[in-house]
Amino acid sequence: MRPGMYDTDLYKDTKNSIEGYAGVRNIHMGLDIGGPPGTPVCSFADGKIFKFGYNAPEGDYGHVIITSHVIKDTPVWALYGHLSAKSCGFKYEGMEVKKGQVIGWFGTEKENGNWPPHVHFQLSFVEPKTHDLPGVVSLNDHPKSERQFPDPRLVLGQLYKGEGLLRPAATS
Repeated sequence: MRPGMYDTDLYKDTKNSIEGYAGVRNIHMGLDIGGPPGTPVCSFADGKIFKFGYNAPEGDYGHVIITSHVIKDTPVWALYGHLSAKSCGFKYEGMEVKKGQVIGWFGTEKENGNWPPHVHFQLSFVEPKTHDLPGVVSLNDHPKSERQFPDPRLVLGQLYKGEGLLRPAATS
């Protein structure tokens, strides 16, 4: 949980629902990777552009791209959020993308929802209805979101040495 981090109305408004997720939201479901504006964002696998657009509210994604993929016969969608405006240019739904292909760039605070430059990467097992997914969920919705939004490290791999590993205490 990240109390105090998500302080815009977007996260406090219990009537604001995204894909069936509502309530006071403060549990982050994606993976954020920081860097300077203009940092290239690459597709994690072969797939297609599924949706793209702009989420304007303060604290939202700004420019976003969702790609679709099939991994071991399982459909999965990937959201890349907080991108630059040029990231959504020259895109169309169904456009093929290859693993490692640059599909966008980190946006500035003026175009990415007013966040420090980074990409929000999130997976979904459920087909999105629009170019939006709830990247932050409420405590009540957390169990459902863990089933719908798998850990991005399943496709990205371990990003940092020792990350997320619980090590048992040494026994004598």
